[in-house]
Amino acid sequence: MLHVRSIWNGAISFGLVSIPIKLVNATENHSISFRQIHTEDGGRIRYRKYCELEDREVSSQEIGKGYEDSDGTIIPITDEDLAGLPIPTAKTIEIVAFVPEDRIDPLQMDAAYYLQAGGAPAAKPYTLLREALKRSKKVAITKYALRGRERLGMLRVVGDAIAMHGLLWPDEVRAPEGVAPDTDVTVRDKELDLADALMDTLGEVDLEDLHDEYREAVEEVVAAKAAGETPKEAPAPEAGGGKVLDLMAALENSVRAARESRGEEAEVKQLPQRRTSRSSPKDTGGKKSTSTAKKKTTSSPRKSTSKTSKASQSEKKATAKKTPAKKSAAKKTASRKRSA
Repeated sequence: MLHVRSIWNGAISFGLVSIPIKLVNATENHSISFRQIHTEDGGRIRYRKYCELEDREVSSQEIGKGYEDSDGTIIPITDEDLAGLPIPTAKTIEIVAFVPEDRIDPLQMDAAYYLQAGGAPAAKPYTLLREALKRSKKVAITKYALRGRERLGMLRVVGDAIAMHGLLWPDEVRAPEGVAPDTDVTVRDKELDLADALMDTLGEVDLEDLHDEYREAVEEVVAAKAAGETPKEAPAPEAGGGKVLDLMAALENSVRAARESRGEEAEVKQLPQRRTSRSSPKDTGGKKSTSTAKKKTTSSPRKSTSKTSKASQSEKKATAKKTPAKKSAAKKTASRKRSA
């Protein structure tokens, strides 16, 4: 922290207590920046500041501020005009209230800063404010001026330091009108169960393990080009970014893929399907179903064979009894014809 350059010097106004502090950036940008070049010869492309009226390049000392009115008229505004404005927070971070942290909408979060105690005299009041914030489990809402405008802020404890988050003013946060789907959608409990299973499978993650893979790939490309080598081709993206036709199948596949990536069992329990009239046999009034008869036939082949043989014998006897009856009927018919 001692090697970080402060961007603002002032004091925290905590009632009648004044805490000298230095404002330093709490974050840093690691993104890779590129220069614009002329593709034919690699020459740098630079922008020069020209005056439209005189058609000549001007230096930074000749450049000031101007407000463009609705009709296009430019109204010059000097630093003296802004310096005379009655801003009580010009060099002071004024604490206006203490509220629970969950009262702050994350949409209002802006840039983050660390507040560094400004010398030995600030150590005691700095520590007092820090411990008061810890014990109250609240955050301090502040007003301060930075880069020519008054801003809203929030103080909270980070480790042994006090951090300040710049906040957007409430009227700077848009309402989410017209963002949510405007059609009526019904989400079933089974779909919610699978979504919960996917959330449980993904679990938590240590944010320290996350890194910018795109920046690393760009660095590899730059290193390869600098060494006169051909950059490696990036692997093709996995398919499946199209329209989801079956939400249940997509959820089940997601749970399975998440478990496989964690080395867990990939089995996903199927949800019970709805019973239909085809799958549930009707009551036939005491008659045995075909499937039951097949099971009994398969399990006891000897008994079924004996039953079959008995049945065939009884059929033969019945046939034998019917045969003489037919013959006697034929004899009676023949004797009637002769007598006639």
